[in-house]
Amino acid sequence: QVQLVESGGGLVQVGGSLRLSCAVSGRALNTMGWFRQAPGKERELIAATTWRGVSVIYADSVKGRFTVSSDNARKMVYLQMNRLKFDDTAVYYCAANTQGLGWPYDYWGQGTQVTVTS
Repeated sequence: QVQLVESGGGLVQVGGSLRLSCAVSGRALNTMGWFRQAPGKERELIAATTWRGVSVIYADSVKGRFTVSSDNARKMVYLQMNRLKFDDTAVYYCAANTQGLGWPYDYWGQGTQVTVTS
């Protein structure tokens, strides 16, 4: 079974930075994604990477500000978030699949809240 555990969320001032972590355990996976869901909005994919970092994608809303990375040895995936905006306030989820970018995600973490304040 796969278990994904996010950490690193919290309160941050607008313009600041935060790094989210996702600890991965269980079977081998192909793609790791970071999603977020703001109040009243649908869950959206904001960044994804294959485990070896060969392919990486970003949503336009975070491109140039967020960076996704993976540490295969530690089985960790990170989301470095810089120049945070009020619109980045959301619950952030780590997700994974065994098939690749563009495929549905089968495994999900519990989510971690990020709140951007003035």
